[in-house]
Formats: sequence, structure tokens, C-alpha cells
Amino acid sequence: MSIAVESGGESTRLGSPEPLPDGTAPPSGEPRSDPKSDEPATRFSNAAAPDVTPAPAAPIGAAIHRHSLLQACQSLLRVVVAALFIITFTVQPFRIPSASMEPTLLVGDFLLVDKQVGAEAPPRIFPPTSVIHRGDLIVFHFPVDPSLHLVKRVVGLPGDRLRLRGGRVYIDGQAQAEPYAVFRPSPPDSYRDDFPRMVSADPGVDSRWWIEMHSLVSNGELTVPPDQFFVLGDNRNDSEDSRYWGFVPRAAIVGKPLLVYFSLNDADSTPGQMPAAAMSGDSAPHRTGPADSLIDFARWDRALHVVR
Repeated sequence: MSIAVESGGESTRLGSPEPLPDGTAPPSGEPRSDPKSDEPATRFSNAAAPDVTPAPAAPIGAAIHRHSLLQACQSLLRVVVAALFIITFTVQPFRIPSASMEPTLLVGDFLLVDKQVGAEAPPRIFPPTSVIHRGDLIVFHFPVDPSLHLVKRVVGLPGDRLRLRGGRVYIDGQAQAEPYAVFRPSPPDSYRDDFPRMVSADPGVDSRWWIEMHSLVSNGELTVPPDQFFVLGDNRNDSEDSRYWGFVPRAAIVGKPLLVYFSLNDADSTPGQMPAAAMSGDSAPHRTGPADSLIDFARWDRALHVVR
């Protein structure tokens, strides 16, 4: 016996199963496929369903983080190696501490120095940009204290016969045109202005140099030895230079200044130098705002200034 039940517009029979086409009844407990359905019959059993819990995902985020950290370390290492290469063989930054090279270089200027000139010491990665000429600026190790770096202008080359008269430079008897030299007011100094003067030594003269100089002076002229250079500051009346401590050996030369890449406004330590506002013609009252302090703490007009 079977009972028909209406559900959602379709009828379903409950009760005894219908006979098979050959007249036999289907086995008991075996579900029969509905010939009108596309779904196969499912066998039900009391067995527990298999465990289909998904396996835990691999820690992809941690792996990506380690990979990114490794890449960052590699990039930093490349930058450090490149910087060391550049500083060792090509260019190096220096800061001007004194007023001896004014007005060419000011206190607080930061220089990039071309190290591919000077001493012919290996290794040389690039060919020298030029040889050293009279009038060139050079950075060198201070002969009295090699741990210090100085910058001066070359006025005497090897073999030159040099003297100063009234502060003016004469080479082999010929007066030199020096548009970069300045002579600011100062008390007279016969040793400084009429060099070499062997009558009496200035208190600031190095004793070793005073003794050596006697063997190099003839007829009032100083002869520059081979592989040595005579240097002076552009601020002639306020510069301790070769007049006071002697020649610069070729091996002590570091390089030539290329450009001023930055300049701190250090007017308080530079006699005769005007503040940045006055130099630019700004007659406005003294400014104290944060933005004004940022503007005034540096000489922005000297940034990337080529040194000549």
C-alpha cells in the first residue's frame, strides 16, 4: 500500500516500493533510482563520514616578510659599497673651517673633491682629469699634521723662482695676475708681504721650515723643489700657508675641489661677512619665524656652486 503526498507541485509515494519492470520487488533497504531524476541513487549506511578538515595553510606571509628583509639588506649593502668606492677613488666631501680662502670659499662651505688628480698613486679607476697648474685649488694633508686637510691655491710649481713684494706674487721675475686674491686691511707684516725675508722670522713660522728655507733662497727668490708646490690662501692677509710651514709634497695632495654642494650660514665666525639677508639685499626687519630660520641657516645660493 502506498500513500501519495503532494509537495511543491510534485507527488511522492510513501509505503511499499513499486515492483520492478519484470514484476519482482526491489531488495529491501536498497534505494531505487528515480528514472525521471538525473541524480544517482545514494546508499545510506551507519558508517561515520570521513574527516574532510582542510590542512593548515603554509605561513606565506612570514616567508614574504623574510624575502623582503633580505632584499632590503642586499640593497643597503650595495649602497654602502658604492659609497665607499666613490669616497675612496673618485670624490669625497670636505668642510671649510677657516676664512683663509675667502671670498672663493666661505666658512661653512661643504665641498666635493675630485680625487683623480694629484699624486700618481694606484689604484686609479679613471684617468686623471688634469694635471696641477698654477692657480689651481687643491686639497691636501697638512704637512705639519697629516691628519688635517687644508685647501689652498697653487702659486708655485716645481722649478719656479718665487718671491712676494707688497703681497704680490712674482714668478721668475714676472708679476702674476691673480684676480682671486684679496688684501683686506691689516697691520703691516714684512715677513708676510715681502717673502722670503730672511732677516727675522715670524713667531708663527715652523722652525723646520725656517731652517730648510735658508738653503732654497737665492737672490731674494725661493726655488720650488721637484715634486713640491708652493700654496697661498686667497685671503692673503689672513692665511697661514706655505710662507709659514713650507711646501706641499705631491704625495700629500688629495684632489681638487669640484663644487660647493651645501653651505651653512656661519656669518658670526667670518669677519667682514654679511648675513644672508643682507647679502641678498633684503632690508626687512629681523625674522624669527620657523620658516625664516630654515631659510637663513644656509646659503642656498651657493648650493651646487662650481669652484674656480
